[in-house]
Amino acid sequence: MLEDKNQKRTSLTELGEFGLIDYLTKNITINQESTIKSIGDDAAILNFEDKKVVVSTDLLIEGVHFDLAYMPLKHLGYKAVVANLSDICAMNAKPTQITVSLAVSNRFPLEAIEELYEGIKLAAKVYNIDIIGGDTTSSQKGLIISITAIGEVDLDDVAYRNGAKPTNLLVVTGDIGAAYMGLQVLEREKQVFQVNPNNQPDLEQYSYLIERQLKPEARADIKELLANLDVKPTSMIDISDGLSSEILHLCKQSNVGCNLYEEKIPADPQLISVCEEFNLDITTIALSGGEDYELLFTIKMEDFDKIKANPNFSIIGHMVEEKEGVHLITRANTKIPLKARGWNALEN
Repeated sequence: MLEDKNQKRTSLTELGEFGLIDYLTKNITINQESTIKSIGDDAAILNFEDKKVVVSTDLLIEGVHFDLAYMPLKHLGYKAVVANLSDICAMNAKPTQITVSLAVSNRFPLEAIEELYEGIKLAAKVYNIDIIGGDTTSSQKGLIISITAIGEVDLDDVAYRNGAKPTNLLVVTGDIGAAYMGLQVLEREKQVFQVNPNNQPDLEQYSYLIERQLKPEARADIKELLANLDVKPTSMIDISDGLSSEILHLCKQSNVGCNLYEEKIPADPQLISVCEEFNLDITTIALSGGEDYELLFTIKMEDFDKIKANPNFSIIGHMVEEKEGVHLITRANTKIPLKARGWNALEN
């Protein structure tokens, strides 16, 4: 994509750092009442009045977190924002602003960075958040993206990781595992392309899985949905590193154990068929895959009737005393200790 000789290429050195920032941010509009001053000064000014401020930062590095061989730059910009907003949503908070910092090598022309920023601005529009600042610098190692997300929440509404209690129900939004299998499909097609560059892949049958990988969505809708159902989560986390890892995080922080039921884990039909094609175990994919950006949370047993028929939620287990441990209850009713096999940011 970046080597297309017919594509216009404007060197970033022509603009310089401040020229680049001005160019990328010239049409950014402000929508949040809490944004007093955004881009254009030494720092942004925000006013959350009686709300509490929630802040989260993520770093995405080319070759570690994304592969531009199959990740379009616009999708990458969108996904980078979503990954951060998901952390805000996991606190049961409302995302409101982001800052965006880029480190860029000289192999990227202005047009490539503009495409990346189109995805960032689209995500800001979709989630009604303001882009209020950031930084740009050069890189010797390709593309690095750092996004800080800011949100607001009433203190009474905050959902921490450490609030789960024995007998609480374990609930997940959406479906699990599709993003990881989307990555496997893209990796396979990359290998085929490297062998035969003339091969044009037909990816229609994998459309949902690939969308979950390339253009995930943060569950910003869940806060309001739970409020309307009069349900307050006792603990919450987002599923970025794999279901098993996230369950273990909740259990460790809350000093509880858990029984997770294999038959209750929600999977999209496309995931089921593609796991068969790849000869992979669907439960392993769901437990270890990651990047689903769904929310995992616990609720009190008495809230069961409020959510049991809601299509957004699946009750997949329940919390137990810490001494009972953390287990997967298989379809054959076998009890297996749950291990963390998800993404480890410090492994290559």
